[in-house]
Amino acid sequence: MSKISDQEYLLTDQYQDASNLNARIRLHMCFSTNKYGWHRWVFDQINLCPESRILELGCGPGRLWLENLYRIPEGWEITLSDFSSRMLQEARRNLCDSQRRFEFEVVDAQAIPFEDESFDAVIANHMLYHVPDRAKVFSEIHRVLRLGGRFYASTIGRAHMRELHELLSKFDPDAGPWGGRPSEPFLLENGLDQIAQWFSRVTPQRYEDALVITEADPLVAYALSTPAKSILVGDRLAEFIKYVEQELALHGAIRITKDSGIFEAFRDNRA
Repeated sequence: MSKISDQEYLLTDQYQDASNLNARIRLHMCFSTNKYGWHRWVFDQINLCPESRILELGCGPGRLWLENLYRIPEGWEITLSDFSSRMLQEARRNLCDSQRRFEFEVVDAQAIPFEDESFDAVIANHMLYHVPDRAKVFSEIHRVLRLGGRFYASTIGRAHMRELHELLSKFDPDAGPWGGRPSEPFLLENGLDQIAQWFSRVTPQRYEDALVITEADPLVAYALSTPAKSILVGDRLAEFIKYVEQELALHGAIRITKDSGIFEAFRDNRA
């Protein structure tokens, strides 16, 4: 099984806390060519009434809201959820001084513990490719959304971070960052068809961006935040650091494709 959808690995290792995710966020914050920012752009896509009840699935450390605090309408009631209790604790810490109305719940997206038609919007930000049974998730989201409610699902495309995968594989064929992709992932290329089975008026939007990395340490930290860390130990880690430094010296920078976007969909009255 690919580790990207291995629930035990994700809960006990990858997302046991926010350290791995934060290492990846730091790389994007420091070296992304689009300076507008991913979380600000995602917030731009959320088109809701001033009085709305919102559920985020897989909120991580809460950066979508932390980076948009001053833009949140006073009338929004926001529930942040994650299947990792420690990740949720970090979201709570990050937002504890915000004076905004947030609720926090440990939630398995395959069994959402809220009543039917409880929310005006559900957000799944870069998390559906981690879920083994997306049909259950879509069914649950459809259930808890009110009629006409909106579903926002962001994800990546097949080209996302391609050069990093190639860099790791060139260094060590066993150092692929996620141990291969699941057989039927949730990507920009196939996400519309998956969502359209449950929701109507599905619209994709792509975020234009790339990475131009000029320092070795943040890239090494990113690699160590993925399953590749099992390979990058001891002498192999030292060799990898040297390898990255040589690539930077040779090319001046390491350029990496980013391919991310979001789907907006609506709940209609289908069963």
